[in-house]
Amino acid sequence: MRTNVLPVADNPSAASQPAFDVADLLVAYLEQLGIEYVFGVPGGAIEPLYNALARSERRGGIRHILARHEAGAAYMADGYARETGKIGVCCATSGPGATNLITAVAGAYDNNIPMLVVTGQPALPAFGKHALQESACTGVNVLSMFRHCTRYNSLLSHPKQLESKLNAALQAATRAPRGPVHLSVPVDVFRSPSDHLQPAYDLRKLLAPSSLIDDDAIAALRERLAHARKVVLVIGGLCGEGIGSILQFAQLTGATFVTTPDGKGLVSPHHPLFRGVFGFGGHASAEAALRDEAVDLILAVGASLGEWNSGGWSDSLMNERLVHIDESEEHFALTPMARMHIRGRLLSIFNRLVELHETGGEAHPPLRLAATQPLTPDAMVAEPDKAASDALPFKPQRLMRELGRLFPPTTRYLADTGNSVSWSTHYLHPQDRRVAERRVSDTERKPDLGRRKTAGGWLRVTMNFAPMGWAIGGAIGTAAAYPDGPVVCITGDGSMLMNGQEISVAVAEQLTVIFVVLNDGALGMVRHGQRLAKAEQIGCVLPPTDFAMLARALGAEGHTIRSADDLAALDIDAMLARKGPTLLDVIVDPEEVPPMNVRMRVLAQNP
Repeated sequence: MRTNVLPVADNPSAASQPAFDVADLLVAYLEQLGIEYVFGVPGGAIEPLYNALARSERRGGIRHILARHEAGAAYMADGYARETGKIGVCCATSGPGATNLITAVAGAYDNNIPMLVVTGQPALPAFGKHALQESACTGVNVLSMFRHCTRYNSLLSHPKQLESKLNAALQAATRAPRGPVHLSVPVDVFRSPSDHLQPAYDLRKLLAPSSLIDDDAIAALRERLAHARKVVLVIGGLCGEGIGSILQFAQLTGATFVTTPDGKGLVSPHHPLFRGVFGFGGHASAEAALRDEAVDLILAVGASLGEWNSGGWSDSLMNERLVHIDESEEHFALTPMARMHIRGRLLSIFNRLVELHETGGEAHPPLRLAATQPLTPDAMVAEPDKAASDALPFKPQRLMRELGRLFPPTTRYLADTGNSVSWSTHYLHPQDRRVAERRVSDTERKPDLGRRKTAGGWLRVTMNFAPMGWAIGGAIGTAAAYPDGPVVCITGDGSMLMNGQEISVAVAEQLTVIFVVLNDGALGMVRHGQRLAKAEQIGCVLPPTDFAMLARALGAEGHTIRSADDLAALDIDAMLARKGPTLLDVIVDPEEVPPMNVRMRVLAQNP
């Protein structure tokens, strides 16, 4: 990861820079925050920002990564944000450049990904004159379009607005509920001279998270815990920062836990208290853990509880046994039946619970639940025989098992929308058997309770809005932020035909990304969904495509995989040592139905 980002004010070469304008000031603030990459596609209306980025790069600062499509740029910013915990930044020119971003920005919005989106505009005096690609209120109003998929959305009409609006935007991006924010900047405002040559504010301090804890709610929760017979935790995808303390709490109390699909990557599937994934692509063992009549308390933590991560709003979770713990009150709207709602920073809440667990005194004796037997990943999956099958065509269940074995424990996996996320959620289990992590603070040289380097986890998926092709760009953004470890993108042939051109970015940037394409000749989830619903089979078949050849045409390595033996024959060490992407075109059995019962149940309930 690049660490030589220098704010303008701290750089001795700054005095030799050209005139310092508003675009330079924006870049200086991004440098202040330690942002290493901006992802985008240039154009005339945003040219001043690109000039400022070029000046930053020359002095060892921010690098721009050129996407092939603006949606790809936003997906890359999404992946970068998940990996680093920083704000992902993407930019595009006015008009179609801005509108091309919207689907990816909406995905980030529905998944609480902090992102700064910067788009250009023609000069202010040209508004209303049909300027080229005008997207202000007098043209194709892009600001209106972004209003519904951002946490903050504004046009800069004066250079003096930059700092106040940037501050407001980034506060909105990083405060719960997190999400993307949008600033639209006319080209003449970007070119305006700045009043000062360095940021006037320290955004690092302004954006530092506050350790919110509701002491009364903690006391009430401990009272309930003290009288609980059996407790299950539901760990959601927003638990990344505090997962160490959450798992420590589970181990201290003996509470078993399940995860939502987007929370799976935060835990080891080999943890003795893990009972599987609940929700889309999940495990019967997780459903059984929640339906157990002996369970009298369910703690849902950092889970937004939409369709996919609540089991289609299943009554096994959404009932009066529930206590919902989250940073965002917005998420509580889906759980009015819950016994309690506790709002605050998850890291702080579980640090406090862990501390109080051992010092609670007689009023709140430590919770000591009965020991439970571990459940192995092989015992969780629906069809373990197919995960071990040598049959041809290649079983996707077996592919997932082999991917977990082939790549090292440090691998980041991103699973795309469609069959890819379903198979990965259910069957992908890496061989890393560490069940907890204790990180050491560089300043204190002692365990930093509950913290980890990345909030993303080993498996990253996208819930709710769920655009196809997200993982392709997301993997590139992840690899840019994580150059020391492998990144594996699990995607489908339909997603690859939508966004596969972004492989060219990984080639240009020499990023070690392994693209695994589940090639079944169809939009697989659509086809299986139509069959299961006894609907017409229409609009789901794709022509035969040689994705390995396509990868080679783009400058990547490409291999066609038809069996587990083909996978075993690959030189994985050489693949991971190579500076550049590799694509595995895996011909999978098109008749294997992915675990998608949650989706089918919801569709059947809402004809």
